[in-house]
Amino acid sequence: MRTNQRVVLVRRPVGTATPDCFELRKEPLVELEPGQVRVGVEYVSVDAGTRTMLRGEGFHQQVGLGDTIRSSAVGRVVETTVDDFPIGQAVRGGFGVQTLSTMPATSLTAIDDSIGPISLYLGALSGSTGVTAWIGVREIGKPAAGETFVVSAAAGAVGSVAGQIAKLDGARVIGIAGGPEKCAHLVDVLGFDEAIDHRNDDVAARLRTLCPDGIDVFFDNVGGAILDAALDNLAMHARVVICGAVSQYDDMDNVTGPSMYLRLAERQSRMEGYAYFHFPERIPTAMAQLSGWILDGSLVVPEHVLEGIERYPEALEFMFNGGNVGKLLVKVGSMVGSMVGSDDPA
Repeated sequence: MRTNQRVVLVRRPVGTATPDCFELRKEPLVELEPGQVRVGVEYVSVDAGTRTMLRGEGFHQQVGLGDTIRSSAVGRVVETTVDDFPIGQAVRGGFGVQTLSTMPATSLTAIDDSIGPISLYLGALSGSTGVTAWIGVREIGKPAAGETFVVSAAAGAVGSVAGQIAKLDGARVIGIAGGPEKCAHLVDVLGFDEAIDHRNDDVAARLRTLCPDGIDVFFDNVGGAILDAALDNLAMHARVVICGAVSQYDDMDNVTGPSMYLRLAERQSRMEGYAYFHFPERIPTAMAQLSGWILDGSLVVPEHVLEGIERYPEALEFMFNGGNVGKLLVKVGSMVGSMVGSDDPA
C-alpha cells in the first residue's frame, strides 16, 4: 500500500510545545487528480512562528487538532499530472510536516537547484528567513557605513543573515546570542565585530560598554528584557526593527511589552514592525542579491539539520531552548528514485 507519514497536532500546548503535543501518523495515498502533483518532501523548515499557529487563534493561520503541522518545505516531484512540473523538478511550497505532499500545481514554486542545495530555499533564499532579514536591514533599519548595528538571536536563521547584510553595508555589527559557542561562531565564522552572551553576560552592561555612543540600529528577534536593554541604550535617531519576539511565543495571552519605550521619544528614534510580505515589490531584488552573495561567498548560510520526520517535535522544542546555530531544518528524505508505494519512512 502506498503511504504517507505526517506529524499532526493532538494537544494544544500550554507553555512550551513539547513532543507529546504531536503524533506521527501513517495514511494511505490516493490517486492524483488532474492538475495535481505529488512531492517527495526532502527538508522541512522549523520556525519559531509555528508556535503561534498552535494556539487555536491568532495572527497566523492556525493548525487544527488532528491536522498536519504547517510548514514550508522543499522537495522534488515524484508523481505528476502537469507538464510544467516533471518528475524530478525541485519545488518549494507549504507542504507541511509530512513525507509526501499532494497539492495542486498552482500551489508549487519551481526552484533553481544550480545555486546550491535546495534547503537554501528554506533559509537564505526563503521569504521568512533571508528575504525577511534583507527587508528588515535594507528597508527599515538602513544602517549607514560606520553605524552600530545590534541584532538579537544573532546565531539564528534570520539574525545571522541580518547581521551579515549589515556588515556588507559597512556597519559595525554586534550580535546577541546564547552561549560561548554561538558567540564564537558569530565573530569567527560570520564576521561580526563583537558578540554578547545573554546567558552569561549582563546584556545591558555589555551594550553600554560596546556601544558608548549608543545603538544606531537594533534588529530584534526576541523581545522582552533584551529589547528593553537595547532601548535603554539607543543613540539619537536610532531605528528599532521588530522582526520577531521569540521570548513571548509560548504565552501569547500575556505578552510582556517594552518598559523602556520612552527612550524612543527622548532620543527621537523610531520602532517599526514588519513582515516580508508587506514589501512584495522588493522581494525580487532581495532574492537576486541574496543569490549573488551566496554564489560569490559573501554570505555564510549555516544550517542545523536533524534527520527523520519523527524528530520534528523534538526540533521545535530544540529551537525554543536555543539549541540551533543557523537555519534549523528536519531532513525528511530523498524521494526521487525511490518507490512511492513503499511503506518505509521517506
